[in-house]
Amino acid sequence: MKIKEISEGKEAFMPLLLEGDEQEDMVRRYLWRGMLYAGYEAGALVAVCVVTEEDGSTVEIKNLAVHRDFRRRGFGRRMLLHVESAWPGRTIMLGTGETPSTLLFYRKCGYSYSHTIKNFFTDNYRSPIIEEGVRLRDMIYLHKKP
Repeated sequence: MKIKEISEGKEAFMPLLLEGDEQEDMVRRYLWRGMLYAGYEAGALVAVCVVTEEDGSTVEIKNLAVHRDFRRRGFGRRMLLHVESAWPGRTIMLGTGETPSTLLFYRKCGYSYSHTIKNFFTDNYRSPIIEEGVRLRDMIYLHKKP
């Protein structure tokens, strides 16, 4: 996978970004200030990731999405490795819902539990988000320290 840093035309990536965060106004809250990485395989867009610099020691992955036709083939893991190498020496934070397979994926990639923001999804999203039969309520934060 070839990963490119995107600085202009970020809106063009919205369809795939919405697979990682289902509400467009929420994506817009961080997209303008975040670093957008786009992953390509044989010329096709397969993954996107938005990272924000939170302070001198921490960055946060705000969105990581892999196109549904390319999932479970290592592209998400490769995007995480790219972010980790692009931000050496930084703690990497990310927030996700209580979806079992997503939490397992991040744990397998070396991320561990940090904290929970109760009712994040029910308080900030207009429609319920249901993944793998689980209605997302709380934001689970994970981190990986350098």
